[in-house]
Amino acid sequence: MRRFATLIETLDATNKTNKKVDALAQYFKEVPKKDALWAIALLSHRRPSRPVTTTLMRAWAAELAALPEWLFEESYHIVGDLAETIALLVQKERKGNPPSLNKCILEIIALKPKSEEEKKEYIVNQWKSLSHFERFVFNKILTGGFRIGVSQKLMTRALSKAIDVDETIIAHRLMGQWSPQTTTFEQLILHPNPEDQISQPYPFFLAHPVEESVFFEKEEASVWHIEHKWDGMRAQLILRKGKHFLWSRGEELITDKFPELEVLKEHLPEGTVLDGELIPFKNGSIGNFQDLQKRIGRKTVSKKLQEDIPIVLMAYDLLEFEGQDLRQQPLKKRQEKLAVLLNHYKCSESPLLLSEVYRFENWEAVRTERGQATQKRSEGLMLKHRESPYGVGRKKGHWWKWKSDPKSIDAVLTYAMRGHGRRSNLYTDYTFALWNNGELVTFAKAYSGLTDAEIKKLDQFIKKNTLDRFGPVRQVKPEMVFEIAFEGIAPSSRHKSGIAVRFPRISRWRHDKKIEAANSLDDLKELLP
Repeated sequence: MRRFATLIETLDATNKTNKKVDALAQYFKEVPKKDALWAIALLSHRRPSRPVTTTLMRAWAAELAALPEWLFEESYHIVGDLAETIALLVQKERKGNPPSLNKCILEIIALKPKSEEEKKEYIVNQWKSLSHFERFVFNKILTGGFRIGVSQKLMTRALSKAIDVDETIIAHRLMGQWSPQTTTFEQLILHPNPEDQISQPYPFFLAHPVEESVFFEKEEASVWHIEHKWDGMRAQLILRKGKHFLWSRGEELITDKFPELEVLKEHLPEGTVLDGELIPFKNGSIGNFQDLQKRIGRKTVSKKLQEDIPIVLMAYDLLEFEGQDLRQQPLKKRQEKLAVLLNHYKCSESPLLLSEVYRFENWEAVRTERGQATQKRSEGLMLKHRESPYGVGRKKGHWWKWKSDPKSIDAVLTYAMRGHGRRSNLYTDYTFALWNNGELVTFAKAYSGLTDAEIKKLDQFIKKNTLDRFGPVRQVKPEMVFEIAFEGIAPSSRHKSGIAVRFPRISRWRHDKKIEAANSLDDLKELLP
């Protein structure tokens, strides 16, 4: 535990990639393999189940720090991180050796079925015995909030350096569902059993936003495969050993959420792995992302739900065929094989479609196709070099995304809430409304897009023009108009406005407009595809 806390402190103290890699590699070389495996799990967001609520942790910490709960809560709001707040306020250190990382986590896991008093006794004793940064890390393990600027790719690079195994091989071995409770460092990293890996997906290859001002001057359009960027859920379908598995990009096994894909194991060759996008598809038309969320959010997917919101996998890459890894083959060859495979498998009710690939001789033609994105129910275009291998993670150069220009609408600020951390004394989270029959109706929340100077100016207005308070939220006198940009729009029965927008953000402060000139819900509905 002490060495892991020292590692986290070192990682937190630098923004230099090489220093982080060196610190991680040294840690992996020196510590017992059980500790190394738990460190890998924590840094790849595979934390143990939380044994205690943060409400109880806040109450116990306030009691130990001899602070009234309201003062602890104010401190928490200013700091913005519960683990750090407790580490700062609970100054009860005593000398002693903390348990190893493995032992500490197993003790935390064992807390789950215990009584509240037993949990309190264990956690408070740990707070008293640990040093400041050890206490911080202990709290992070309890709350599951490890975000310290260490990506999966960086950790994989460090592990590769420590054990001298190729980085791409390690990245593949770390994919899928595993836990230090059910495997060992040897079984997972050093010498995995192929039979244990039949469900394992490949690391996803990700795209960068295209840099228009540079890209189109340097590159020839003819060497790029152009595809539509479908507004769905990225997934890999795996068919091995007579079974099928479906993985999301977030490494979540979602096979049971989409049972209609099971039929594919009877028609596609064993040892096939497809990369594609899950999209709602009913009566020959692509649906919207909100429909897909209804499928994802259900514990049980009924026949009726499958009939109401049928889905397909829009396939655009073939990563494995008949057990052979194709990722190092050029994209053009992988897509040719994919087209032949899907052409061979055809049926009237197929849950599998082939994403169309376009080739253009000039960028003006590509731009014209991008203009068709809304009509084709996509988010824009993907630009993939025809010679590109299938890489690991977000590697620049081969795959780019060129999203459609965002939609926008002018809305009125109606509510505001304070931010966290360095912005905890400022109102930075905003709620916006549109006109509907003479009344302002909430339609979106946004917290990004303003400069620091604009935030301070708006904060002063909010504090001077508060109409009412609801806990941390202030109702604001409706006087300010902002242009709100967003990526997608769809009908929604869950929202008061009847409309849901995706990724809303503030694009500019409309000082030139009075609230009467703000848009209406009818204006917003006109933007529906």
